[in-house]
Amino acid sequence: MSHHFDTKLAREDPSLNLCDFYLFDGPSGKTVMAMTVNPGARLSAPDMLHPEGLYAFRFDLNGDAREEVTFKFRFGEPRHGDASEHTHIQPFVVRRATGDDALRGDAGESLIEGETGSVASHSGLRAYVGIAPDLFAANAGFRSFMTTFYTEQRYDGDAFLHQQNPFARRNVTAIVLEAPSELIGKGKVNAWATISLFGHAPEVQVSRWGLPMVTHLFLNDPSDQEAKEQFNASVPSEDRERFAKSIADFAEKMTTYAGSAADPGEYGKLIAARLCPNTLPYELGTSAAFQVANFNGRALGDDVLDVMLTLAANMPIVDELAPDQGRIRKDFPYYGSPFTAEE
Repeated sequence: MSHHFDTKLAREDPSLNLCDFYLFDGPSGKTVMAMTVNPGARLSAPDMLHPEGLYAFRFDLNGDAREEVTFKFRFGEPRHGDASEHTHIQPFVVRRATGDDALRGDAGESLIEGETGSVASHSGLRAYVGIAPDLFAANAGFRSFMTTFYTEQRYDGDAFLHQQNPFARRNVTAIVLEAPSELIGKGKVNAWATISLFGHAPEVQVSRWGLPMVTHLFLNDPSDQEAKEQFNASVPSEDRERFAKSIADFAEKMTTYAGSAADPGEYGKLIAARLCPNTLPYELGTSAAFQVANFNGRALGDDVLDVMLTLAANMPIVDELAPDQGRIRKDFPYYGSPFTAEE
């Protein structure tokens, strides 16, 4: 979960906590989009989705950092499953919206309906919402690395020597949609995911996710945690104006402490330009790979923490931990078996 508990509402309700976002190629001209929520689902947290939640995948088709196409998941009231009182089943509907409907609200053309815990198929689309293994991997030394940066104003190159992954053997709720790429667009797109509350009151965006680790790495100043709230409530078209300076300042300081850039100030500006607007670029129909040299979607097995740390420090950083490849499937819904309580 490369983003977790960023906002007050996400801390209060795990179903509104957008942990990760993935975008990669599927079979026969299809594209797969996935987000995860509910960290610790069914082991330390409930497995339900918010009945007033609007879970959306948003696509910018022309580079203006505004969505032209949005796929929206809405969930109904939960009922107990047969397995136990801790297992819940909810109906869901997926809609595709364009124009003004892509920007806000839950309006749109209904594409597919189903229930959580099982695969739904219709007209070339497949959707799955259910418990899945958390595939994000991070070295526990990340916290020490960041603490040293802020409290001692130095680069701690030894922070990742102890290889412990606090996200290992944990589950999340995965929301996965495989759709014909033509329903998105053609060529290069820029994508992000959001969770909003949309019910009896006006829509309120709770969580936003484009690129991994941005709030926990570049916008994590202990003296300005409100920046995370502001980021999650905002839209990508505002990123350059609102967050570029903070991102540039962080990269400038990190490379100054590490002695890794000839001109830390200019390097900071380059990183801010690359991360703003905060959207995930992807060339439809190509193999996804999230790499230092190029962001092109994100596959389930991509080791994104190493990439973002390397960009921040302008020098290779390898924390020696990576997503569990044994929990990734080659076929839909691509997430392997969730971890059992015994595991």
